[in-house]
Amino acid sequence: MMRILIIKPGAIGDLLHLTPVIRALKEKWPEARVSLLVGSALSVQLFQHNPLVDEVIVFDKRGAHRSLSAMMKLWLRLRKGRYDLVLNFQRSNLKAWLLVTAAFPCRTLVYHKTRRRMVHAIINLLETLKPLGIIPDRASLKLDFFPAAADEEVAADIFEKYSKRILVAFNPGTNHLCKCWPIDRFAVLGDRLAEQYDAQVVILGSRDEKKLAEEIAAGMRHVPLDLTGCSLGELGAILKRVTLLVTGDTGPMHIASAVETPVVALYGPISPDRSGPLGTGHRVLMHGELHCCPCNSFKCRSNVFRECMEMITVDEVFVAIGEMLEHRGE
Repeated sequence: MMRILIIKPGAIGDLLHLTPVIRALKEKWPEARVSLLVGSALSVQLFQHNPLVDEVIVFDKRGAHRSLSAMMKLWLRLRKGRYDLVLNFQRSNLKAWLLVTAAFPCRTLVYHKTRRRMVHAIINLLETLKPLGIIPDRASLKLDFFPAAADEEVAADIFEKYSKRILVAFNPGTNHLCKCWPIDRFAVLGDRLAEQYDAQVVILGSRDEKKLAEEIAAGMRHVPLDLTGCSLGELGAILKRVTLLVTGDTGPMHIASAVETPVVALYGPISPDRSGPLGTGHRVLMHGELHCCPCNSFKCRSNVFRECMEMITVDEVFVAIGEMLEHRGE
């Protein structure tokens, strides 16, 4: 039996981008055992119920595996895996390379991020598999996410009384202020959706983003449903049930894409050609006419901080949502 180890201690979106890679490997070797090395216990939730992943191992380089002794314990655990193939998607991480040696002798393929051409991150990741005879195509780019039955039940209970309402989810937070749309605009947008479409606004995010939800709620006349702080599995199940999601460039956007929920993606500094939502029915709003947009940097050099995000108006987002609602189900 083929044993495969995939190394990627990355963020939510980066990890979900690996799901087409995992699917391609299982299509080539259906009986293969796939182990995935991730960077945190939170990331494990992304793959707990993925039928194509046999094992998820946590490599917490700044916490549990900071010491040499802890690293050696993890090295010995990987050694017992007797892997035939290792895919290292974190080649700049020296500790990850130490862990790769636990699988020697084995075939090792290394990911190389494109610098001179712009391709979607998923295509770039799949290119790592070319030596195996696996060639990426657009049909192979769908993301996978599988909430647990318990997560589905939680979401079903939450939305039982909203069964006849349009549900518009907001995900206001991102991993950097440069990528955030102004919070007050979410509040204005929420009230317009409630008044013109009788929509129920649902606010999503991590526990650390609770304050953002409170700011939006404080600025709205119509009470939103605050679901910040839910688990990733619950988030996936919730996103399956909402009508659409309004979000910046962040992990929940990719979860929505994976569960086939339409997204209004608000982009500024980072090019959507690299990280935009995949699938049909999505809308990307971006002011590329701004001379510095996209800069593909988190160091904003504009005279107006995150001017690219400030230029996206409530009207633009509202019109995009209206058009998406009009063509629902087509």
